Amino acid sequence: MSPLHRRLQEYLAVRRAMGFKMERHEKLLEQFVDYLAASDVSTLTTEHALAWATSPSQSDPRWWAARLSMVRGLAVHLHAVDPVHQVPPRGLIRHGRRRTVPYLYTDHEIAALVQAAGHLSFPLRAATYQTLIRLLAAIGMRVGEAIRLDRNDWDAERGLLTVRGTKFGKSRQLPLHSTATTGMQDYLRLRDRLLPYPHTGALLLSTQGFRLRYERVWQTFHQILNQAELPPRSSAGTPRIHDLRHSFAVATLLDCYRDGTDVQAMLPRLSTYLGHADPKHTYWYLTAAPELLALAAERVDAHEKEAQ
Repeated sequence: MSPLHRRLQEYLAVRRAMGFKMERHEKLLEQFVDYLAASDVSTLTTEHALAWATSPSQSDPRWWAARLSMVRGLAVHLHAVDPVHQVPPRGLIRHGRRRTVPYLYTDHEIAALVQAAGHLSFPLRAATYQTLIRLLAAIGMRVGEAIRLDRNDWDAERGLLTVRGTKFGKSRQLPLHSTATTGMQDYLRLRDRLLPYPHTGALLLSTQGFRLRYERVWQTFHQILNQAELPPRSSAGTPRIHDLRHSFAVATLLDCYRDGTDVQAMLPRLSTYLGHADPKHTYWYLTAAPELLALAAERVDAHEKEAQ
Protein backbone atom coordinates (compact mmCIF):
# COMPACT_ATOMS: atom_id res chain seq x y z
CA MET A 1 0.00 0.00 0.00
CA SER A 2 1.42 3.38 -1.05
CA PRO A 3 1.72 6.33 1.39
CA LEU A 4 -1.16 8.10 -0.38
CA HIS A 5 -3.38 5.03 -0.05
CA ARG A 6 -2.60 4.94 3.68
CA ARG A 7 -3.41 8.63 4.03
CA LEU A 8 -6.68 8.02 2.20
CA GLN A 9 -7.65 5.32 4.69
CA GLU A 10 -6.84 7.68 7.56
CA TYR A 11 -8.97 10.39 6.00
CA LEU A 12 -11.92 8.04 5.49
CA ALA A 13 -11.65 6.82 9.08
CA VAL A 14 -11.68 10.39 10.42
CA ARG A 15 -14.72 11.33 8.35
CA ARG A 16 -16.60 8.17 9.34
CA ALA A 17 -15.84 8.88 12.98
CA MET A 18 -17.63 12.19 12.43
CA GLY A 19 -20.74 10.36 11.18
CA PHE A 20 -20.22 10.45 7.41
CA LYS A 21 -20.75 7.19 5.50
CA MET A 22 -18.24 8.03 2.74
CA GLU A 23 -19.31 5.13 0.51
CA ARG A 24 -19.20 7.02 -2.79
CA HIS A 25 -16.20 9.05 -1.59
CA GLU A 26 -14.24 5.88 -0.85
CA LYS A 27 -14.87 4.44 -4.30
CA LEU A 28 -13.99 7.60 -6.22
CA LEU A 29 -11.07 8.65 -4.06
CA GLU A 30 -9.52 5.21 -4.40
CA GLN A 31 -9.78 5.68 -8.17
CA PHE A 32 -8.11 9.09 -7.83
CA VAL A 33 -5.25 7.75 -5.70
CA ASP A 34 -4.81 4.84 -8.14
CA TYR A 35 -4.68 7.45 -10.93
CA LEU A 36 -1.88 9.31 -9.11
CA ALA A 37 0.00 6.07 -8.53
CA ALA A 38 -0.29 5.15 -12.22
CA SER A 39 1.16 8.58 -13.06
CA ASP A 40 4.02 7.96 -10.61
CA VAL A 41 2.92 10.99 -8.58
CA SER A 42 3.28 11.08 -4.80
CA THR A 43 2.12 14.67 -4.27
CA LEU A 44 -1.44 15.88 -4.80
CA THR A 45 -1.48 18.91 -7.11
CA THR A 46 -4.32 21.05 -8.43
CA GLU A 47 -3.31 20.19 -11.98
CA HIS A 48 -3.70 16.44 -11.42
CA ALA A 49 -6.89 16.91 -9.40
CA LEU A 50 -8.45 18.95 -12.20
CA ALA A 51 -7.32 16.55 -14.92
CA TRP A 52 -8.79 13.58 -13.06
CA ALA A 53 -12.05 15.35 -12.15
CA THR A 54 -12.71 16.30 -15.78
CA SER A 55 -11.48 13.03 -17.31
CA PRO A 56 -15.02 11.81 -18.09
CA SER A 57 -15.03 14.28 -21.00
CA GLN A 58 -18.70 13.85 -21.91
CA SER A 59 -20.00 14.33 -18.37
CA ASP A 60 -21.96 17.27 -17.01
CA PRO A 61 -19.82 19.96 -15.30
CA ARG A 62 -21.82 19.32 -12.13
CA TRP A 63 -20.32 15.83 -12.01
CA TRP A 64 -16.85 17.23 -12.60
CA ALA A 65 -17.41 19.66 -9.74
CA ALA A 66 -18.62 16.88 -7.45
CA ARG A 67 -15.54 14.76 -8.20
CA LEU A 68 -13.23 17.71 -7.59
CA SER A 69 -15.04 18.52 -4.35
CA MET A 70 -14.35 15.01 -3.05
CA VAL A 71 -10.67 15.36 -3.96
CA ARG A 72 -10.56 18.73 -2.25
CA GLY A 73 -11.68 17.19 1.05
CA LEU A 74 -8.83 14.69 0.84
CA ALA A 75 -6.43 17.47 -0.18
CA VAL A 76 -7.26 19.51 2.93
CA HIS A 77 -6.46 16.46 5.08
CA LEU A 78 -3.19 15.76 3.23
CA HIS A 79 -2.13 19.42 3.35
CA ALA A 80 -2.61 19.46 7.12
CA VAL A 81 -0.23 16.50 7.38
CA ASP A 82 2.27 17.80 4.80
CA PRO A 83 1.95 21.29 3.20
CA VAL A 84 3.58 20.01 0.00
CA HIS A 85 0.13 18.76 -1.04
CA GLN A 86 -1.99 21.41 -2.79
CA VAL A 87 -5.63 22.20 -2.07
CA PRO A 88 -7.61 22.99 -5.27
CA PRO A 89 -9.38 26.38 -5.00
CA ARG A 90 -13.13 26.46 -4.48
CA GLY A 91 -15.27 27.19 -7.51
CA LEU A 92 -12.63 25.98 -9.94
CA ILE A 93 -15.28 24.20 -12.01
CA ARG A 94 -18.40 26.28 -12.56
CA HIS A 95 -21.59 24.27 -12.64
CA GLY A 96 -24.33 26.73 -11.76
CA ARG A 97 -24.34 30.18 -13.23
CA ARG A 98 -21.60 29.90 -15.84
CA ARG A 99 -19.03 32.50 -16.75
CA THR A 100 -19.30 34.01 -20.20
CA VAL A 101 -17.53 31.74 -22.66
CA PRO A 102 -14.34 33.58 -23.69
CA TYR A 103 -13.68 34.23 -27.34
CA LEU A 104 -10.08 33.08 -27.74
CA TYR A 105 -8.52 35.15 -30.51
CA THR A 106 -6.00 33.59 -32.86
CA ASP A 107 -2.89 35.52 -33.91
CA HIS A 108 -4.53 36.05 -37.30
CA GLU A 109 -7.66 37.51 -35.69
CA ILE A 110 -5.62 39.86 -33.48
CA ALA A 111 -3.77 41.05 -36.58
CA ALA A 112 -7.16 41.62 -38.25
CA LEU A 113 -8.28 43.76 -35.29
CA VAL A 114 -5.09 45.85 -35.46
CA GLN A 115 -5.54 46.30 -39.20
CA ALA A 116 -9.20 47.30 -38.75
CA ALA A 117 -8.22 49.82 -36.06
CA GLY A 118 -5.87 51.39 -38.59
CA HIS A 119 -8.93 52.38 -40.67
CA LEU A 120 -10.44 54.52 -37.90
CA SER A 121 -10.86 58.21 -38.64
CA PHE A 122 -7.93 60.47 -37.69
CA PRO A 123 -4.35 59.16 -37.54
CA LEU A 124 -3.96 59.58 -33.77
CA ARG A 125 -7.21 57.74 -33.02
CA ALA A 126 -6.19 54.87 -35.30
CA ALA A 127 -2.71 54.64 -33.74
CA THR A 128 -4.08 54.83 -30.19
CA TYR A 129 -6.48 51.92 -30.71
CA GLN A 130 -3.88 49.87 -32.53
CA THR A 131 -1.55 50.34 -29.54
CA LEU A 132 -4.35 49.53 -27.07
CA ILE A 133 -5.22 46.26 -28.84
CA ARG A 134 -1.56 45.25 -29.04
CA LEU A 135 -1.06 45.97 -25.33
CA LEU A 136 -4.09 43.95 -24.26
CA ALA A 137 -3.08 41.03 -26.47
CA ALA A 138 0.67 41.11 -25.69
CA ILE A 139 0.65 41.44 -21.89
CA GLY A 140 -2.91 40.60 -20.83
CA MET A 141 -3.62 43.76 -18.87
CA ARG A 142 -7.16 44.91 -18.08
CA VAL A 143 -8.78 47.56 -20.26
CA GLY A 144 -9.16 49.88 -17.27
CA GLU A 145 -5.49 49.46 -16.42
CA ALA A 146 -4.44 50.41 -19.95
CA ILE A 147 -6.63 53.52 -19.90
CA ARG A 148 -5.17 54.63 -16.54
CA LEU A 149 -1.56 54.34 -17.70
CA ASP A 150 0.38 57.61 -17.60
CA ARG A 151 3.27 58.60 -19.81
CA ASN A 152 5.69 58.26 -16.88
CA ASP A 153 4.53 54.67 -16.30
CA TRP A 154 6.50 53.72 -19.41
CA ASP A 155 10.21 52.99 -18.99
CA ALA A 156 11.55 52.98 -22.55
CA GLU A 157 15.07 52.02 -21.53
CA ARG A 158 13.96 48.82 -19.81
CA GLY A 159 10.85 48.21 -21.94
CA LEU A 160 8.75 48.15 -18.78
CA LEU A 161 5.22 49.28 -17.95
CA THR A 162 4.22 49.98 -14.34
CA VAL A 163 0.53 49.37 -13.63
CA ARG A 164 -0.45 51.36 -10.54
CA GLY A 165 -3.48 51.15 -8.25
CA THR A 166 -4.99 48.10 -9.95
CA LYS A 167 -8.36 46.48 -9.34
CA PHE A 168 -7.16 45.15 -5.98
CA GLY A 169 -5.08 48.17 -4.94
CA LYS A 170 -1.71 46.68 -5.91
CA SER A 171 0.88 47.78 -8.45
CA ARG A 172 2.94 45.58 -10.73
CA GLN A 173 5.55 45.88 -13.47
CA LEU A 174 5.06 44.28 -16.87
CA PRO A 175 7.99 43.78 -19.27
CA LEU A 176 7.27 44.12 -22.99
CA HIS A 177 8.80 42.09 -25.79
CA SER A 178 11.28 44.00 -27.92
CA THR A 179 8.78 44.21 -30.80
CA ALA A 180 6.13 45.65 -28.47
CA THR A 181 8.69 48.11 -27.11
CA THR A 182 9.44 49.29 -30.65
CA GLY A 183 5.72 49.65 -31.33
CA MET A 184 5.22 51.71 -28.18
CA GLN A 185 8.06 54.04 -29.10
CA ASP A 186 6.64 54.47 -32.62
CA TYR A 187 3.25 55.38 -31.14
CA LEU A 188 4.71 57.90 -28.72
CA ARG A 189 6.69 59.62 -31.49
CA LEU A 190 3.52 59.86 -33.60
CA ARG A 191 1.33 61.21 -30.78
CA ASP A 192 4.01 63.73 -29.74
CA ARG A 193 4.18 64.98 -33.32
CA LEU A 194 0.42 65.16 -33.80
CA LEU A 195 -0.43 66.39 -30.31
CA PRO A 196 2.65 67.86 -28.60
CA TYR A 197 0.68 69.54 -25.77
CA PRO A 198 -2.02 67.12 -24.49
CA HIS A 199 -4.45 68.02 -21.71
CA THR A 200 -3.50 64.97 -19.65
CA GLY A 201 -0.51 62.89 -18.63
CA ALA A 202 -2.17 59.75 -20.01
CA LEU A 203 -0.14 57.35 -22.13
CA LEU A 204 -2.97 56.62 -24.58
CA LEU A 205 -4.62 59.76 -25.91
CA SER A 206 -7.89 60.64 -27.61
CA THR A 207 -7.79 62.89 -30.66
CA GLN A 208 -8.54 65.88 -28.41
CA GLY A 209 -5.61 65.06 -26.12
CA PHE A 210 -7.60 63.63 -23.21
CA ARG A 211 -7.52 60.26 -21.45
CA LEU A 212 -9.63 57.56 -23.07
CA ARG A 213 -13.04 56.88 -21.54
CA TYR A 214 -14.09 53.27 -20.98
CA GLU A 215 -17.52 53.72 -22.57
CA ARG A 216 -15.96 55.22 -25.67
CA VAL A 217 -13.38 52.43 -25.87
CA TRP A 218 -16.17 49.85 -25.69
CA GLN A 219 -18.08 51.56 -28.53
CA THR A 220 -14.99 51.96 -30.70
CA PHE A 221 -13.95 48.35 -30.20
CA HIS A 222 -17.33 47.18 -31.49
CA GLN A 223 -16.78 49.37 -34.52
CA ILE A 224 -13.40 47.69 -35.00
CA LEU A 225 -14.98 44.24 -34.63
CA ASN A 226 -17.50 45.03 -37.35
CA GLN A 227 -14.71 46.21 -39.63
CA ALA A 228 -12.64 43.06 -38.93
CA GLU A 229 -15.71 40.85 -39.54
CA LEU A 230 -14.90 38.30 -36.84
CA PRO A 231 -17.86 35.90 -36.60
CA PRO A 232 -19.16 34.61 -33.24
CA ARG A 233 -18.19 30.99 -32.65
CA SER A 234 -21.42 30.28 -30.76
CA SER A 235 -24.33 32.15 -29.19
CA ALA A 236 -22.27 32.37 -25.97
CA GLY A 237 -18.91 32.99 -27.65
CA THR A 238 -19.16 36.44 -29.21
CA PRO A 239 -15.89 38.43 -29.28
CA ARG A 240 -15.33 41.06 -26.58
CA ILE A 241 -12.45 43.38 -25.75
CA HIS A 242 -11.88 41.56 -22.42
CA ASP A 243 -11.23 38.37 -24.38
CA LEU A 244 -7.86 39.74 -25.49
CA ARG A 245 -6.77 39.28 -21.86
CA HIS A 246 -8.30 35.79 -21.77
CA SER A 247 -6.52 34.91 -25.00
CA PHE A 248 -3.16 36.01 -23.58
CA ALA A 249 -3.60 33.84 -20.47
CA VAL A 250 -4.68 30.75 -22.39
CA ALA A 251 -1.93 31.18 -25.00
CA THR A 252 0.65 31.43 -22.21
CA LEU A 253 -0.55 28.19 -20.63
CA LEU A 254 -0.65 26.44 -24.01
CA ASP A 255 2.96 27.46 -24.64
CA CYS A 256 3.92 26.07 -21.23
CA TYR A 257 2.35 22.71 -22.00
CA ARG A 258 3.91 22.52 -25.45
CA ASP A 259 7.36 23.46 -24.13
CA GLY A 260 7.15 20.93 -21.31
CA THR A 261 7.23 23.67 -18.67
CA ASP A 262 6.03 22.91 -15.14
CA VAL A 263 2.56 24.45 -15.45
CA GLN A 264 1.89 24.13 -11.74
CA ALA A 265 4.96 26.22 -10.96
CA MET A 266 4.10 28.74 -13.67
CA LEU A 267 0.51 29.42 -12.58
CA PRO A 268 1.37 31.53 -9.49
CA ARG A 269 3.68 33.64 -11.65
CA LEU A 270 0.98 34.09 -14.27
CA SER A 271 -1.50 34.98 -11.53
CA THR A 272 0.82 37.71 -10.29
CA TYR A 273 1.49 38.94 -13.83
CA LEU A 274 -2.25 39.21 -14.54
CA GLY A 275 -2.90 40.97 -11.24
CA HIS A 276 -5.24 38.32 -9.83
CA ALA A 277 -5.92 38.63 -6.10
CA ASP A 278 -6.78 34.93 -5.84
CA PRO A 279 -4.99 32.18 -7.85
CA LYS A 280 -8.33 30.44 -8.45
CA HIS A 281 -9.12 33.11 -11.06
CA THR A 282 -6.01 32.01 -12.96
CA TYR A 283 -6.73 28.30 -12.49
CA TRP A 284 -10.04 28.90 -14.23
CA TYR A 285 -8.16 29.40 -17.50
CA LEU A 286 -7.29 25.68 -17.39
CA THR A 287 -10.94 24.95 -18.17
CA ALA A 288 -11.46 27.92 -20.50
CA ALA A 289 -10.20 26.10 -23.59
CA PRO A 290 -10.74 22.46 -24.63
CA GLU A 291 -7.20 22.43 -26.05
CA LEU A 292 -5.78 23.10 -22.59
CA LEU A 293 -7.67 20.15 -21.14
CA ALA A 294 -6.50 17.98 -24.03
CA LEU A 295 -2.85 18.92 -23.45
CA ALA A 296 -3.24 18.26 -19.73
CA ALA A 297 -4.63 14.82 -20.54
CA GLU A 298 -1.74 14.16 -22.95
CA ARG A 299 0.80 15.04 -20.27
CA VAL A 300 -0.91 12.70 -17.79
CA ASP A 301 -0.96 9.96 -20.42
CA ALA A 302 2.77 10.47 -21.00
CA HIS A 303 3.42 10.12 -17.26
CA GLU A 304 1.43 6.90 -17.20
CA LYS A 305 3.39 5.45 -20.14
CA GLU A 306 6.70 6.35 -18.48
CA ALA A 307 5.55 4.61 -15.31
CA GLN A 308 4.80 1.36 -17.16
